[in-house]
Amino acid sequence: MPETRDEMANQPPPFVNVDLFGTDRPLREAAAANGAGGEADALAAFGRQWGRAEMFELAALANKHPPRLHGEAVRFHPAYHRFMSESTLAGLHCSTWNADGSAVSAPAEVARAARFYIVAQVENGHMCPITMTRASVAALAAQPDLRSQLMPKIVSRDYDRTFRPWSHKAAMTLGMGMTEKQGGTDVRTNTTAATRDGDAYRIDGHKWFMSAPMSDAFLVLAQAEGGLTCFFMPRFRPDGSVNGLHFERLKDKLGNRSNASSEVAFRDAFALRVGEEGAGIRTIIQMVQLTRLDCAISSAGIMRAALSRALHHARRRIVFQKRLIDQPMMHAVLADLALESEAAVAVIMRLCRSFDLAPSNPREAARARILTPAIKYWICKTAPAFVYEAMECLGGNGYVEDYALARLYREAPVNAIWEGSGNVMALDLLRSMRRVDEARDVLASLSEETRDLPEMRSALAQIERLLVATDVEANGRRITEMLAVVAAAAALQATVPDIAAAFVRMRLAGGTRLYGASYPDAERLLERASPA
Repeated sequence: MPETRDEMANQPPPFVNVDLFGTDRPLREAAAANGAGGEADALAAFGRQWGRAEMFELAALANKHPPRLHGEAVRFHPAYHRFMSESTLAGLHCSTWNADGSAVSAPAEVARAARFYIVAQVENGHMCPITMTRASVAALAAQPDLRSQLMPKIVSRDYDRTFRPWSHKAAMTLGMGMTEKQGGTDVRTNTTAATRDGDAYRIDGHKWFMSAPMSDAFLVLAQAEGGLTCFFMPRFRPDGSVNGLHFERLKDKLGNRSNASSEVAFRDAFALRVGEEGAGIRTIIQMVQLTRLDCAISSAGIMRAALSRALHHARRRIVFQKRLIDQPMMHAVLADLALESEAAVAVIMRLCRSFDLAPSNPREAARARILTPAIKYWICKTAPAFVYEAMECLGGNGYVEDYALARLYREAPVNAIWEGSGNVMALDLLRSMRRVDEARDVLASLSEETRDLPEMRSALAQIERLLVATDVEANGRRITEMLAVVAAAAALQATVPDIAAAFVRMRLAGGTRLYGASYPDAERLLERASPA
């Protein structure tokens, strides 16, 4: 067969028509190790579907043509709606919930996470309303009567984009509004006010950052007589008129451009209380815990997408009479990236296993509660530098918009910032560790799981020393990162002990903080990571 023009010009072919599950050995093994082995055939079909050239082309279109605000409605490119339809049909917004709002039994979280991880390698912006719809059910548990009304619409696998009352639609999506201009993360300073009106409330104020404004309803925080409270605010009032949400503008964001994020004013907006007055943070944090989990899954998927493209390029590009991947330094860089990516998918799947088991296992519930902020911190903050290094593997090609890595690089920081930035994650971890018995149990479990890794004992001892030091908050980031790395080592040890040992050597035993360290087992890492 004659060479193509690109092959003659030493340009690798496009990265398309890829089986995003079947070619990802670390994902396959991590999913199976955490209970989702029986889902392998369904995940393989899902991976093939999402790896088609058409899906990558649609992702480029959805981000090239961002949403626009027209009055009270947000208009999207058709590619965005296609992604919403595909993800809704797959149940990414509802597959972990039964129709009554109870949790589906294991391995629902792990199986969903594998799909979410695959989708994140293609298009991330539309996953914002998918994530928030799924997570909202956890907060709605505080108001069972309301939840029972909403669940038939939430668990529907139709995608209904029409702008009309949620009760008239086949399905619905939900968003969230917490932060305000004057306080940001410090939501206790919120000034948005809720006034009781019979069984409902009237809300006046604003939200500085409310994503997915085209959602059918939102969970928002406002100050009621009893304190900061969570409310359900639909787009339409009970009489069918448009509710008092006035979108002032859409944010012009660095990345995540297919997704709409807005500034909004509330003027006499109708809302229903979710949970008790004054319990707003306690209520909505149940939702936030799940959105943070999805941030970590998404960032791990972005890392995998970047690594796959770097490997695809390096195996096909000839430089100085050798394939690029066979050049010693590039070989080391790619192996180091593969190590980090494998650790990320291993630890996120193990964390999802804890969410699967949490309803009936208090120790796993404590593990999920304590490790979620740590793992979100580590994976989401790792992703931007990781994607940059993968971009550099393509040289100048990686920096131009013809290739997906430029978009992935813009996308990479968002998950570290949203749903609690780095310092907030560290503070939340420190607060959760104040439950001393639970913290002790989690650390003991990690110690047992890593007993064959000699470096782990000293790392865990250091974490325990820092937790009781007088300057514990100043060391919050250090504690958080170390705990995440220990958890990643434990997850790797359960499935690939030799790679766990390499990970510990390079991440806890004085390895370089930049990518490109040399590994004696680099070829094994690259073989496992190769997308083709």
